Order: sequence, then structure tokens, then C-alpha cells
Amino acid sequence: MLGVHQPGTSPLHRLGAGPKLACLAALGVALLVRPHWTVASGALLLVLGLALVARLRWRESARGLVPLAGFLLALAAFQTWQQGWQTAVQLSASLFALVLAGTLLTATTPADRLVDLLVRGTRPFARLGLDPEAFALAVSLMLRSIPALGEVFAESRDAARARGVEREPRAILVPTAVRTVARAHAVGEALAARGLAEG
Repeated sequence: MLGVHQPGTSPLHRLGAGPKLACLAALGVALLVRPHWTVASGALLLVLGLALVARLRWRESARGLVPLAGFLLALAAFQTWQQGWQTAVQLSASLFALVLAGTLLTATTPADRLVDLLVRGTRPFARLGLDPEAFALAVSLMLRSIPALGEVFAESRDAARARGVEREPRAILVPTAVRTVARAHAVGEALAARGLAEG
């Protein structure tokens, strides 16, 4: 879900990264300050409406949202058993609304605009020794690495399945770890070759 931009011409695509990030923060604060199932349900309906306005391509987004929905259904069943359906709806709807809102942010905002916003937002901390450009670069690399690490894990799982050892955790985790470390070394070497890793 992270860092997957979907170009478009909707009002959400035209809105700046700053206001969208502020709305996402306000949504999170509202859901924390008013933890009630009606508020959470209203927030989820609002975000779903915004996703329709933005013409979010559901086929691309479903890869990340469907597993999350399955987890939230299990969480809702457990919370219904423990504390009642109101708490279950409040927790599940809040989490899904926030994740969907974050997905909407990255889908309607190019990554370079988010990075520029991070650079501007962290400039006041330069006096404390924080390099805004380096911080933004680190966040950008993280956003780009998450889908790549997911692909590495999926490839390791497929390889283990082809060997008939998909039930053995080591057969998946060890190759994933080795390839992840190799990727980190390659990224570090590329940064050093461009003089970005000095200091």
C-alpha cells in the first residue's frame, strides 16, 4: 500500500500534500479523543467516500487492504466476545479508516511531494544536528523498500513451496533475511558511490 502513487485528476489529487497530511493527523486525533463506535463508523464512511471521489483503483489497493480486513474481522470477533460489539466496531472501524486514509494519501500524492514536505517540516530541527535532506532520503528509501521486501518474502515463500518445505519457517525466513541484508548492502554501496553516505 505504501508509496504506490495512482495518477489522477480528482480534487484529492489536486490538493497539496500538506493539507492532506494535516487531515490525516486530525482524523487520528479525532478517533483517539472520541473513542466511540459511531465516530469510528462515520470516519470510515467518510474515508470510503473520499476514496470513491479520488477514483482509487481498488484492484491495486486490495492486495494490502484485504489481509488487513481479515485481521480486523478476527480482532472484531475477539473484542465482541470480550467487551461487546460497540468496542469491536470502534476498534476495527478506527484502524481500517486510518489505514485506508494513509493509503489514500500515498495513492493521490507523488512520493517526491511527500519527501519535499518532510524536508520543509524538519528544517527547524537542523539546529539540533538533524539533516533534513538525509532524513527525507531515509524515509523515501523506507517507503520504496517495503514493497521490495514484500516481494522478497513472497519469492522465498514460493521457492520453499516448490521444494515442499513451505511449513518450515527457516526455509522462508533465512533466504528472506539473507536477500534483505544483500539489498541493504547494495543500497549502501550505491549511496556511498554518490557521496551520500559520507559522515
